[in-house]
Amino acid sequence: MRCLIVQPVHADGLDLLSQAGVEPVLCPKPDTEIVARMIVGCDAAITRDAGLSGAAIEASDCLRVIVVHGAGHDAVDKDAASRKGVLVCNTPGANARSVSELALALALAAARRISAADRSERAGLHGLRERETFSELSGKTALIIGFGATGAGLAHMLKAALNMRVLVYSPRISDLQGFERAGSLGAGLSRADLVSLHTPLRPETRHLIGEEALSVVKHGAILVNTARAGLVDEAALAAAIEVGRISAAGLDVYSDDAPRGPLAASDRVIFTPHLGGATEEALRRVAVGSARNVLTALSGERPATALNNPAEIAA
Repeated sequence: MRCLIVQPVHADGLDLLSQAGVEPVLCPKPDTEIVARMIVGCDAAITRDAGLSGAAIEASDCLRVIVVHGAGHDAVDKDAASRKGVLVCNTPGANARSVSELALALALAAARRISAADRSERAGLHGLRERETFSELSGKTALIIGFGATGAGLAHMLKAALNMRVLVYSPRISDLQGFERAGSLGAGLSRADLVSLHTPLRPETRHLIGEEALSVVKHGAILVNTARAGLVDEAALAAAIEVGRISAAGLDVYSDDAPRGPLAASDRVIFTPHLGGATEEALRRVAVGSARNVLTALSGERPATALNNPAEIAA
């Protein structure tokens, strides 16, 4: 059996596949044409943020399972997979600790203007301390939007390290692990000094942080997004930063043009290149989890994280 590796994954995941008799087939580039050509003869595929297009899925001849390396699965054409009888699953939670830590790092960096200070020093400029204002997070209020593994992890970090009051806005979650539920998004935004996004991108969450939300956010709040770019209306955020309603933002996800667009004009915006799950520890856990899902599916069992219900799974 063979498994197409659409994008590089940690060697421990590849070793697990090989030891079980599944040959990893490394794709040189995640371009649709290349993937469509190389997927022929593969029983499984592991993909990261490149996903898997309908065209590539249709080109397969013996594909049985697609495993997403991580939680986000928007880029996989699940309808095409279901029509083809291909199971799709992901590996949520394996990189949660790393994403939570990055959210904390971005919040602190935004509050203390760390990236702006670094650029100022490298340029030989002086007076940043006098020109800018800085703030502590200790004892203040945070709003966590989305309370899966990453949101919950950050909530516990903020409480333990900074004694922050944590509000949670997550209508689908019943167990808030002792934290306070925000009665509504607007109610939470109006109280929060720090807003951190950890919710999936769905039709109802697209531009969740847009003009309406930003009109009620507490003046001077910090925004952190380590979830999905589409959760934030970037034009509205740029306008809110310009007038000081949002004092600073830390963004690990954003549109392709954002680092050269209106948001980039402000030194109060920090961009990181989707680093949330990029630690060595997280990459190892996710790769091994992905490989285990492949082996489970190829053995004829349904992984616990299956995302679709194909009409027929090849025996």
